[in-house]
Amino acid sequence: MSRGPDTSIRRERTGRVLVLLTAATFAGIDLVAKAASEVRLASSTVDLGLLQLQLAYNSGVAFSMGNRLPAGVIVAITAALVVVMTAYAWRWAPRAGLVERIAAGAVIGGALANVLDRARDGRVTDYLHTGWWPTFNLADTFLVCGSIVIVLVHARPEPATDTAISLTTDQGADPSV
Repeated sequence: MSRGPDTSIRRERTGRVLVLLTAATFAGIDLVAKAASEVRLASSTVDLGLLQLQLAYNSGVAFSMGNRLPAGVIVAITAALVVVMTAYAWRWAPRAGLVERIAAGAVIGGALANVLDRARDGRVTDYLHTGWWPTFNLADTFLVCGSIVIVLVHARPEPATDTAISLTTDQGADPSV
């Protein structure tokens, strides 16, 4: 008598669902913030000290690169990148840890939110302004922070294997060898 899917299948499913739910949540948060910014910041700026809420639009990609390309080309390229990232995360998620899954969801969600926003009118709505950095949005923050976390997780040294540990802790081993 079977009690349900085995642990590996459950882990696979859970990992993938977590990445997709995280991506949807981050995309939703950003799209709501963009809609609110377009209404609330249309004729004003809010000064929060180091950060100002100020409405701006970007017809290019990062740092306005490609802003002379047709919007459809940028949407197609960035949408294809979102599909590739999602497919990669789908395969990778079952083996990833919790932090990696959330970071992958942040990257995918941020990219998806910007693609959906750009598909609407050919430009991305930005609303976070520092004065020393180009105006950006939460989706950009999710993308960058998620990418940094993934890089940091993969840059850490691998834990020692059982073989290496047994060689260094073997009572009979000659330390001069």
